[in-house]
Amino acid sequence: MFRRILFAHNATPAAERALIYLEHVARLEKAEVIVLHVYESPDRYLATAGYDSLVAQLEAVAQEVVNDAVEHLQSVGVSAFGVIEAGISPARVIVETAQDEDVSLIVLGTRGPSKLTDILLGNVSTEVLRSARCPVFLVP
Repeated sequence: MFRRILFAHNATPAAERALIYLEHVARLEKAEVIVLHVYESPDRYLATAGYDSLVAQLEAVAQEVVNDAVEHLQSVGVSAFGVIEAGISPARVIVETAQDEDVSLIVLGTRGPSKLTDILLGNVSTEVLRSARCPVFLVP
């Protein structure tokens, strides 16, 4: 049923909890997993001398997050690879990546509220639920 799964990993405790569920589903379904980490591009610092260094640091952290998850999944027999993207809207990047990669399930953790209307799920997970064209599995 789920042949390709997109795991949107934002390096939060909820994402770490979601990884446990993802591992189980991927093993049962014999699915390939795409681990995606989206970091916000620091464009407001574009004119500063340290901009390139800041971007390099963000990319290094993002790569570490993705590598850790991919290595864990592969160690338990799940086929997985990682993708890192920069973007202002993580939800949009998640949904677009899911469409581009033709995934059949998106897995992500929910996190603390950023607005009153997002108290239960979180801003990114709410937007992914609204926009995704495939099932979304949210883990609190």
